[in-house]
Amino acid sequence: MTTTQIKLGTVAIAATLACAPAVAQNRIDTQLPNAPELAAYGDMNVGMRKLEMVNPDQIDILAIDSAAEKPAEMPRYDRPLTVEMWYPAADGASGATEFNAFLRDGSTEVTLTGQAMRDAATATPDAPFPLVLISHGYPGNRFLLSHLAENLASKGYVVASIDHTDSTYRTQAAFGSTLVNRSLDQLFVLEQMAQMAGADGEFAGLYDAENAGLIGYSMGGYGAVITAGGGVTETSVGYAWGAPHGTLAIHQAGSDSHEALPDPRIKTAVAFGPWGMNTGFWNAEGLAGVQIPMLFIAGSQDGTSLYENGVRALWENVTGVPTALLTYTNAGHNAGAPMPAPEESFYFNEDKGFNISEHYTDAVWNTARMNNIAQHFVTAWMDEHLKGEAEKGAYLDLVENSNDGVWSMNEDGTVKEDHTYWKGFPEGTAKGLVYETKTPE
Repeated sequence: MTTTQIKLGTVAIAATLACAPAVAQNRIDTQLPNAPELAAYGDMNVGMRKLEMVNPDQIDILAIDSAAEKPAEMPRYDRPLTVEMWYPAADGASGATEFNAFLRDGSTEVTLTGQAMRDAATATPDAPFPLVLISHGYPGNRFLLSHLAENLASKGYVVASIDHTDSTYRTQAAFGSTLVNRSLDQLFVLEQMAQMAGADGEFAGLYDAENAGLIGYSMGGYGAVITAGGGVTETSVGYAWGAPHGTLAIHQAGSDSHEALPDPRIKTAVAFGPWGMNTGFWNAEGLAGVQIPMLFIAGSQDGTSLYENGVRALWENVTGVPTALLTYTNAGHNAGAPMPAPEESFYFNEDKGFNISEHYTDAVWNTARMNNIAQHFVTAWMDEHLKGEAEKGAYLDLVENSNDGVWSMNEDGTVKEDHTYWKGFPEGTAKGLVYETKTPE
């Protein structure tokens, strides 16, 4: 081949590459310049690994005919669950940092990019890391809160995010299955993770399932409230559009099955936009059963779970334990939880009747900004409750309305007596947020 031919070939290749469509990065790990302090990634490498689980002999909600008479015996099946685990990885570990996920349309598979390395070798800690479970909405998938999962893993947590069968973009089915199974899935995955961290388990020494937290979004938040001890109402058990033939009664306040909750291994929970108060699933009696500290996160314009008569009312009626409510003023249901909208989601889907990106975005807030704020608060909350880092409480001891905070610093960077600005937020960035706390009387 002549020199001229080589040059022409090089030009042709370059021209082809220039014309090729760019592959969307779809980064989940964005850290904006105005991100609050604790949103920053930690010092640890992060790995991610897919786990397959099967919960045997469960009631098959989809096989029950709600219009027919109640069967003498409920149909049962072995319930499959896919879990994605994010974890601190070994020094020098390597692996691909791209992974595939389906969009809200249930048919488009996209590539997401973060910092976690697929199947990287696990770290060997001096002491086991805390375990955190993540539970998505209806519908959703195990990657919807991936920005938070890998962020926490970089700070010394092992995170198990669940694909809830009958509730993912690809498996979405009767809502009754989600109502009954959401908390059951959370507890089953906790037990499976505990077994895998046992003395002879695959992840022995990596994490401590006896020191676990739970994060839920929307219907995942509904499940988190149940798992935390909040029993549902008798009225909700009887909803014709809900779980068939009273199958939700296992979560009813006062029932023997629900009185066994919460699992003592779960020390705290965070609920983003938890659903249910808006449709009569909770009341003060049932919510009195919540027995672990909870952080609630909501948008003041949540049109799905509602705010005043939804998330806020739910928070106000949890009275027996310390709780907090972080509100994104004027944000909707997507406040803080979903990852940034993948590039391929920006199109109108005729079958769904909406632009798919709306599943991830907010009408007012930038998604990465909301994610960074959520990463900051969840880190402070989990560090205090699971790691016993009392000093992180300073990031949660705030004037209620962020707009009221006063920035007052000395030239040497120390704070003046009248400094009340939200800790960890750069000057001028703590805006549009409200953080309220409540302790038992």
